[in-house]
Amino acid sequence: MADPLHCWKCGSPLQGLILPMSRREECARCGADQHVCKLCKHYKATVADACTEDRAEAVTDKERANFCDYFQPGGDAFVAAAVSDEAKARQELAALFGDEVPESEDKDIDNHQTLSESDAALSELEKLFNND
Repeated sequence: MADPLHCWKCGSPLQGLILPMSRREECARCGADQHVCKLCKHYKATVADACTEDRAEAVTDKERANFCDYFQPGGDAFVAAAVSDEAKARQELAALFGDEVPESEDKDIDNHQTLSESDAALSELEKLFNND
């Protein structure tokens, strides 16, 4: 059995898709188009036109649905952000002034979603037994 597909944008499992994928397929969770370069197995950001298929026509917007005949969904398209942009900005600002980021900001929902299950459990244990 092949690995299940996940949305390139939010990482939600794409269930019930009929392959070959229609150009109009969307993620049920975030509504992102799925027949896009970023979900294709030929997509590679470091290659010219970000495509390893040399016969494919160039696509300018890699995140919008397209009509590429060489599209083949790849299983490793989703890459979770380690830290949300807001949390990263707060960390950089705190580092600039030598301050610590307040603990209430560490409880950001976006950060919890990007942590692995084991990292989230470890974080909860550290909060529980922290004597500060």
